[in-house]
This record gives sequence, C-alpha cells and structure tokens, in this order.
Amino acid sequence: MSETGFDLGSADKRKTLWLVLALNVAIAAGFFVTAVLGDSNALLANGIDNASDAAVYGLSLLTLTRAPRWKRGAARFSGVMLLVFAIGVMADAVQRFLNGSTPGGVLMIAMAIVAGGINLWCLRLLTNLINKDVNLRAAATFSFNDFISNGGIVIAGIAVLVTGANWPDLVVGIAVACIAAYGGIEILRDAHKDSHDERSRQD
Repeated sequence: MSETGFDLGSADKRKTLWLVLALNVAIAAGFFVTAVLGDSNALLANGIDNASDAAVYGLSLLTLTRAPRWKRGAARFSGVMLLVFAIGVMADAVQRFLNGSTPGGVLMIAMAIVAGGINLWCLRLLTNLINKDVNLRAAATFSFNDFISNGGIVIAGIAVLVTGANWPDLVVGIAVACIAAYGGIEILRDAHKDSHDERSRQD
C-alpha cells in the first residue's frame, strides 16, 4: 500500500466505494424529500444527480476486477446517464417557469450544507485512491461536480429568501444540469482516450 493512497484492487478500495455508494444513496433520498417539501428544481436536480452517482458507484464495484473494456463501458454509461439527467432537469425547470413554483429558501440552504459536507468527504475518499481507472476518475468527477452544485444551492436559497421569487432556484437547477452535461462529456472523452491509449499500447 502506498503512503499517499489506497492500493488499486485492495480491500480498502472496495470498502471506500461501498461507503461512497451508501453516502450518495442517503444524499439522494434527502434531496428528493426536501425537493418535494421545498418545491425546488435545484434540490430535485441534485437528487437525481446523486442517484445517478450511486448507480455509477455500483457499476464501479461490479467492474472493479474486470477487463478495461468493461470499465470503459461502465464509464460511457455514466456519461450518457449524466447527459440524460441534464435534459430532464432542464425540462422540469421550463415547466416550473411556465406554471410557477414556490421554493423554500431555508430548506434549500440547510440541505445543501449537509450534502456539501458529505460530498466533500466522498471526494476526499476517492482522491486518496491511487492508480485510478477510467471508471474511478468518473466517480471523482461526480463528487466534485456535486460539491460545486451544493454551493450554488446555498446561493440560490439566499436569493430566494431575499427576492421571494423562484428564478434563483431555476437558474441553479439549470446550472447543475449544465455541470452534469459537461461532466458527462468529459467522462465520455476520457473513456475514448483510454480506449485509444490501450490500442496504441497493443500496436
């Protein structure tokens, strides 16, 4: 084991992934509940995002000891999931803009602070893994995106309290969707590069 991280394929690595998976399931559940109670697109966006993250961590565990092509396949699935998620959140934001919504600023801030602390913990756990494959790099991308998104929700919650309007919630929800879309594209690029590098090594 390295002094700076966990050895790839070790028991520590599997334990870390299980912990991150459980934390993301808990965060997603919290976001879904508060999204309904707080009538918030931004909270819903983060709930779907964390749920998709949990699915990806599950795939990471399934492909942990499999061949690189399996890992790239899981990473590509992750990237596509993020793009689909982004489209769904944007559609929900448009619906709320047209029909109106009354997001709860205090609930948004409280949930985002809790989730931000947990996502920062997940990011640190994943960063400590060494020799990360394409799938684990995708997982780290997810946690970083989530942490940034939580900060945006805090700002939106404050703006909702100050203005009494729903547009800050919608703006952040769309921003979260854009971050997810960018992350999805980066993951797909990384998977493509990994595939190209493997072919180059074989030639």
